[in-house]
Amino acid sequence: MTLLALVTACGSSEQESPQTTARTAAPTYVEQGDLASIKQRGHLRVLSPSHSHTTHLPRQGFPQNHEHELLENFADSIGVKLGYVAIDRYQDLIPYLLEGKGDLIAANFTVTPTRKEHIKFSVPITTTKEQIVTRHDDTQLKKLADLNGRTIFVHRSLTFWETASSLQQQYPKLQLQEAPEHLDIEGMLDGVAQHTFDLTLADSNLVKAVRSYRSDLRPALTVTDDQSIAWGVRPQASDLLAALNTFLNKVNLTQHQPSESREDLPGIQKRGILRVLTRNNPATYFLWRGELMGFEYELARHFADQHKLRVEIVVPPTREELIPWLLEGKGDVIAASLTINEQRQQQGVEFSRPYLTASEIVVTRAKESEKDLASIEDLEGRTVVIRRSSAYWNTLKQFQDQGIGVKIQAAPEDLETEELIAKVAEGEYDLTIADSHILDIELTWREDIRAAFPLGDPQPLGWAVRPSNSKLLHTLNQYMKKEYRGLFYNMTLKKYFKDARNIRQHVDTRTTQTGKLSPYDKIVQPHAKHYGFDWRLIVAQMYQESRFNPKARSWAGAVGLMQVLPRTARSLGFQEVTTPEKGIHAGVQYLNWVRERFDPELPVHVRTWFALAGYNAGHGHVRDARRLARKQGLNPDRWFGHVEKAIQLLAKKKYARQARHGYCRGSEPVKYVQEIKRRFEAYQQATDL
Repeated sequence: MTLLALVTACGSSEQESPQTTARTAAPTYVEQGDLASIKQRGHLRVLSPSHSHTTHLPRQGFPQNHEHELLENFADSIGVKLGYVAIDRYQDLIPYLLEGKGDLIAANFTVTPTRKEHIKFSVPITTTKEQIVTRHDDTQLKKLADLNGRTIFVHRSLTFWETASSLQQQYPKLQLQEAPEHLDIEGMLDGVAQHTFDLTLADSNLVKAVRSYRSDLRPALTVTDDQSIAWGVRPQASDLLAALNTFLNKVNLTQHQPSESREDLPGIQKRGILRVLTRNNPATYFLWRGELMGFEYELARHFADQHKLRVEIVVPPTREELIPWLLEGKGDVIAASLTINEQRQQQGVEFSRPYLTASEIVVTRAKESEKDLASIEDLEGRTVVIRRSSAYWNTLKQFQDQGIGVKIQAAPEDLETEELIAKVAEGEYDLTIADSHILDIELTWREDIRAAFPLGDPQPLGWAVRPSNSKLLHTLNQYMKKEYRGLFYNMTLKKYFKDARNIRQHVDTRTTQTGKLSPYDKIVQPHAKHYGFDWRLIVAQMYQESRFNPKARSWAGAVGLMQVLPRTARSLGFQEVTTPEKGIHAGVQYLNWVRERFDPELPVHVRTWFALAGYNAGHGHVRDARRLARKQGLNPDRWFGHVEKAIQLLAKKKYARQARHGYCRGSEPVKYVQEIKRRFEAYQQATDL
């Protein structure tokens, strides 16, 4: 565990940002009470090393910045002010906490057995590994045996000293030297880079952050397994610990860490995720009875599957921000029914081959008097409400330049086209314009609007990428050329724009910006909160289990919305689970029980994926898979890409024979967790808009 030195006070106010502003000092008093006392005092006092209050590093993404933001949000959630107590010596953190001179230790603090003997820890906020750091040009250090004859400089007060001592026992010629306590991590790394020190130890999350802006260092060797980073509280502060865990359980699952990357296709493939910028509307991406749907979404999934990528949907707050977010690196491609035009190309994007054409249609109310609206000349004196960022705006501007007296009114950028159509139908707006494929959907179920006339020839629609991403653009063009009017394309096009009955079903229950995910949201929310789950995750699981059908019954006898077996329900104290209230409560309680079967030191999100897999397949199989993962050289503390691979091996006799719980058809829990995660992320987008 390193000293916290990378967060910051700023020398001048002009340079300050939310990530670098100075920390507020906490008032001085002794208080050993629990959450109620903290609320009464009105302050949450955070103990951290004094080094972290003096060094300014104007960078984003550091672990301590993340902790600071979390602490601010937690303090706000319990209605108190956040203040810091600076500690000169790292070894004084726990004594000060126990003496009541602070309420919480937050210092990129590693959970160790020794520390757990004195204080209690929250659920982890992250994990890290200890790494040996050397100069970037040091080519001699390639394996652990190369440590013989080298010297590691570390602080005696940190867990690094214990790690280094263990290495010294294995490699007797390794020298261990105590580093001056006044040096923070940046000073230690500077010493290594400048040949003042030979080697040092640092946490991998800090090393990664430092290497984002300096190239004179490299992590040569990783010398520990994953270690949990958590917050420490006094043993008697049970209410504070519970509040912290509830907060972290929610935040660690739902918070979106904005990752800005402008990588081309090779970088995207290495990452394994294609970030698709789109909008939440019935033509592109929406939820229907909990299922992810949308023409653009399905095309993006199809493209990604062909290239062994996962899709991450990114929905900016407004349509106007689609292109800026792409250029800033917040997404890799825009798939949002964008018309290919010169104005958008001038904004700095390249378009793929067209995958669809659409006419710009004037939309009016279905009134007898509106039947005379048949040509552009009939727009004289009328008001058309459209988004300024839309292609329609330039179209009407051109007609104004030709002398047509049409009035153009800017609509709010966060309104989708179908919402503008609804306002026309209600008489709030006079007219609007819609692409023909979007209007086709609305006309399938609405009788209060009509298509007046097109404004010109059909316009091509394409996906947009950054000009620098030529390989991604080339691959997208190959995909569009191959799939356009092919079997998958035609079936998907019919599904969303041609099949009136299908469209009406989707419209009836689609979730866009209402924030309602299921008929049972109000029942789920208090139970999810009580057990420390995000309610949207529970709804996503409920859909996976029963498709929101309270009468669902499986071949194995599981019943209700959460498909709980009657014997399991009885063991939890429920005599029956056929009613939504009892079925949901039993399911959430059982998921919590499964989660508690896994190490509390694991990060929140990892325990959640393990719990979901255990809910589906049995936690014993997941534990077998974790042991097998370790034997296979995979990480037993990670689900995606690691334990999910191992659990699929349990379907083979060779591995099942050696597993405590025997055979498991592992593809089922893998698919189960993947689909719940995908749906949960969609629910986040829908409810956070």
